[in-house]
Amino acid sequence: MKTALTIALLLYDGFTALDVAGPYEVFSKIPNAKVHFVAEKKGLYADTKGMQVMADTSLDELPFPDMLIVPGGFGVDALLTNEAVLDWVRHAHERSIWTVSVCSGALLLGAAGILNDKKATTHWNRKGQLAAYCPHILEERYVLDGKVMTSAGVSAGIDMALYLLSLITNETYAKVVQLGMEYDPQPPFNCGSPRTAPPELVELVVNQRKK
Repeated sequence: MKTALTIALLLYDGFTALDVAGPYEVFSKIPNAKVHFVAEKKGLYADTKGMQVMADTSLDELPFPDMLIVPGGFGVDALLTNEAVLDWVRHAHERSIWTVSVCSGALLLGAAGILNDKKATTHWNRKGQLAAYCPHILEERYVLDGKVMTSAGVSAGIDMALYLLSLITNETYAKVVQLGMEYDPQPPFNCGSPRTAPPELVELVVNQRKK
């Protein structure tokens, strides 16, 4: 497996911070890999709360990365009809070794037609929306189908990235990266899924997206 990977991590206004930072922390550890923050135009892009990340590469400067990563966030909806971004995703996917999404980033892969015949997952509150593009949505933390890998909401991007790292390098190396990150989740509350959260909390999250 090629390890000197060129990785394109897509930025747009309204991304979710951990969708970007989590996979970046893992994939930047691939030996000889180069992670490019790409966007329609070079410049600063803000997450939903105003944190900014610099896109150092425009889409036309990196048409064929080895890996493309689409993070999620409320801003992804504006990209679903953006033909410049959709065309870049389609063409990048044609030659990519890996095509990856985190959380609602799967919607952009779906809108680009990449998930038509794939199994996939996304944030639990976006699965109804993803169903318009993907007929096979799974209740999994992450899903690998061919060279396409999708993950569920936000923190699942780290799980997905570590598993994919083990395929790109080897399991021992991925474990070393996990240990170095001290990635040992022990959440204080058992409500990280609609299966375990009280209905009133689920409703609060659903209503957040409607605002």
